[in-house]
Amino acid sequence: MQLESTITCPRCAHVATETMPTTACQYFYDCKGCGAVLRPKAGDCCVFCSYGSVPCPPIQEGGAGACCP
Repeated sequence: MQLESTITCPRCAHVATETMPTTACQYFYDCKGCGAVLRPKAGDCCVFCSYGSVPCPPIQEGGAGACCP
């Protein structure tokens, strides 16, 4: 399982590698480039699944139905 994911901001294209939480979904992420607050896209459980290079740990382990409701 990978615990680091590279988030790319959809507004300014700033890239940052972050460590993902393993016990909770991350619903918000403050872009370090432009300051935008990123939220998951419709149908995604967290910002890593929407904007990251690697999906969150629960999705990696169990697939789409395994993450936070």
